Amino acid sequence: MAARVVCISRTLAAGGEEIGQGVAERLGYRVIDAEIIQRAAEKADVQPERVARTEQRQSLIRRLISSIAFAEPSGVLAPEYYAVYPEAALAVGQTLEERLRLLIREVIEEVANEGQAVIVAHAASMALSAHEGVLRVLVTASDEQRAERLVWAAGMELGAAQAAVRTSDRERADYFRRFYEVDEELPTHYDIVINTDTLRPEQAVNLIVAAARD
Repeated sequence: MAARVVCISRTLAAGGEEIGQGVAERLGYRVIDAEIIQRAAEKADVQPERVARTEQRQSLIRRLISSIAFAEPSGVLAPEYYAVYPEAALAVGQTLEERLRLLIREVIEEVANEGQAVIVAHAASMALSAHEGVLRVLVTASDEQRAERLVWAAGMELGAAQAAVRTSDRERADYFRRFYEVDEELPTHYDIVINTDTLRPEQAVNLIVAAARD
């Protein structure tokens, strides 16, 4: 059965975005990336930037609370604070981060049900692990190659590029733990693992498209 959805997970500077775009063009599918954030934001009625921050290490609610100099003695925020930060009211019973996590997963499910999509990032491979008609792909490369690509593509110093790769990998692992309770990302979480140290983008696209069509 042909895959109705292709999930492209990727490490920093491995080329996953380019490969995902190429796969979508060959299959005639949509590329879904920022749209996940936009849809979740619409459901939560907050700015997309705030949903995007939910995918980072520090939660929005913790940042809001840490910015409060004084709170009411009862521990309840003053009404005028809720007027400025209406999302803080969501912290009662369920934090905004928890709600947004659920909404991001809900949107990924919606996209999968619609079909004909290549979802890049957002750990969609984990969210859709039990779905039929989904091809899960990991695009990765060695730390050395990824750092060199950042030097070449972004003009970074080598040391800064190496640090960026390490930081991205740590945040990626933390994302899997927080969103999907995955302590260790394994090759068996995916149907195809692409190593762009040795495979050119067009070769990777050919492999993925062939698998998606059959």
